[in-house]
Amino acid sequence: MSTEKFTFTGKQGQSLDGRLELPLYIKPRAAALFAHCFTCTKQSHAATRVASALAARGIAVLRFDFTGLGGSDGDFANAGFATNVEDLACAARALADRGLPPVLLIGHSLGGAAALAAAAHIPQLRAVATLNAPYDAAHVFEHFGDAIDDIEQSGEGEVTLAGRKFRIAREFLEQGRDQPQAQRIADLGLPLMVLHCPQDEVVSIDNARLIFEAAMHPKSFVALDDADHLLTKPGAAEYAANMIASWATPYLADLPMEPREDFAGTVEVSTAGGKFAQWVRTPRHEFIADEPESYGGSDHGPTPYDLLLAALGTCTSMTIKMYADRTKIPLEKVRIEMEHSRDHVADCTDCEDKGLPIQVIDRAIELSGDLTEEQRKRLMEIADKCPVHKTLEGELHIHSTLIDDG
Repeated sequence: MSTEKFTFTGKQGQSLDGRLELPLYIKPRAAALFAHCFTCTKQSHAATRVASALAARGIAVLRFDFTGLGGSDGDFANAGFATNVEDLACAARALADRGLPPVLLIGHSLGGAAALAAAAHIPQLRAVATLNAPYDAAHVFEHFGDAIDDIEQSGEGEVTLAGRKFRIAREFLEQGRDQPQAQRIADLGLPLMVLHCPQDEVVSIDNARLIFEAAMHPKSFVALDDADHLLTKPGAAEYAANMIASWATPYLADLPMEPREDFAGTVEVSTAGGKFAQWVRTPRHEFIADEPESYGGSDHGPTPYDLLLAALGTCTSMTIKMYADRTKIPLEKVRIEMEHSRDHVADCTDCEDKGLPIQVIDRAIELSGDLTEEQRKRLMEIADKCPVHKTLEGELHIHSTLIDDG
């Protein structure tokens, strides 16, 4: 994916700071808007991981800081739930002005409650998803403790959340009270997906039940088992994002996926949590690569050498099949077994320098069909002409360039 700085103006004229995640190889087929959790920012684990995973599916995602948080201007003490809803509406208009009207709205924790409230103000929306969201916007006040009395009496007070201190004004409390969430959810009129961790100790699973019961169909529920409230456990945010992307697919079916010509053929690899796991993204597909548990990995996907052998094997089989079809050879099936060895010095018969180890790939090819010996011999010759085979045996140069993360 590629990340762009995206700033826009809030309802009160404040500058709001965001990041727009764009698909790397295709034109965005749709746009989504992400609302972060209470006191978090656009850089939260959930926001960045969900945005990245959705961008890999061709969906541009705007994650931004609510008023008074992160890089956004404004006074957090006097901002509150209603301000967050306004910020989302402004963000949606800014995306539309960019030519990317949001069709998917995702909210995490209190951001989920804000998303449910803001949906009515975003006419292009097609679907809404919430992550560990409270049913009542005032739920967050439960974590203020005795500070609420001080805020009510003096007009402002200090609360400590997750080890950080925040100034909260009476206006903040007023914005979160008496919000008609039940009616908003019932009137949503859009497909809703509720994702919640059953073990969530910050926002209990009962909130997901209340949201789900208040919503009309179509609605879906996904349990984020063994996750935490902030989705910081390895793979949790990515799993949630992939579930959302898969669920939203039918609602985006009419939106085409068009490749970006300037990125044709590009493959991106990025860390995916755990010790070795990596997300691999091609222009139209994505999958995970890993190492086996015996090497300290999580065994979530094929190893790098598995992928190398797979590249050679698939290219070999495709090349043989293409040639057989073109020359009318009655080939029915190709099956290839491959094995990679890192050190064959002892029995090396074809290397010039006896002191250096060589890399060896053993490739066994099975050709099925009513074939003559001459046809089998010819297809084996064709196997050595596959493009990946030529690349591996040719003079291959790899050029590395450092990309400035700024």
